[in-house]
This record gives sequence, C-alpha cells and structure tokens, in this order.
Amino acid sequence: MTPRCGYLMIAACLAVAPIAPARSQPAPQQQRVCGDCGVVQSIRQVQQQGQSSGLGMVAGGVLGGVLGHQIGSGRGNTVATIAGAGVGAVAGNEIEKSHKSKTSWTVSIRMDAGNMRTLTYSNQPAVREGDRVKLVNGGKQLALMAN
Repeated sequence: MTPRCGYLMIAACLAVAPIAPARSQPAPQQQRVCGDCGVVQSIRQVQQQGQSSGLGMVAGGVLGGVLGHQIGSGRGNTVATIAGAGVGAVAGNEIEKSHKSKTSWTVSIRMDAGNMRTLTYSNQPAVREGDRVKLVNGGKQLALMAN
C-alpha cells in the first residue's frame, strides 16, 4: 500500500464514522407580559370646584338683605340692607360652589409593556404608590397583586 492509499482509507473511515447528535438545549422560557398589569407610580387627590347655578347667590342675597335690614334705622338701615344683600349673595354663591365640589383621585400606573396609564376614580383607591396592580373591567377597578 502506498502512503496515498493509507490516507484515503483513514479519510474514508472518518467520513463514515458516526457523529454524535448535538444535544438540544431546552428552549428558553419566555416571560409572559401581563397586558393589564403594572406598578402604581403616583396617586393624586384632585378637588374640583363646583359650578354655581345662581340659586345660592339669590338665596344669600335675600337672607343677607333681611339680616342687614335689622340693623340701624333710616339711612343706616338702607345701607345695611344693601351691604347685607351684597355680602349674602357672595357668601351664598361660595357656599353653593363648595357644596357642589367633587373630590377625585388620579392614579398613574406604569404598565408592564412600558406605557403609562392614568385613571381617575371617584372613591379613594385601596392601593399605594409602588403597589403592583392589575386593571379589572378595563381599569374601572384595581386589583392588588403580589410583588
């Protein structure tokens, strides 16, 4: 056998030798993102001034005028009546607006997807800043989740 033939035999043996299959690695576990989950970033209480219908102004003016009329006599009585009506109208208007004012809470949440959602509630939510929450009913409610 010539050396050339020996090399061919070795090459032929190597070409036919079975190669062990590569071990497959387990597929990496993909973390599932909760589309309705996030972390509360801030909670703000918002006081909305009520609107005046004019009824408070009228009622306050009448009441202030009646009370002012009780003071003094003659010209002083007229001045007191007018002043009482003016002060009563302003006070009645402010009382009506205060009575009709509304309090709401604005909650900002950083969602798992990275976007921010800002929701407004008429009652104080039972969550705090830093809490992990899930939006229920399209955000009408917040469910506290374990961190």
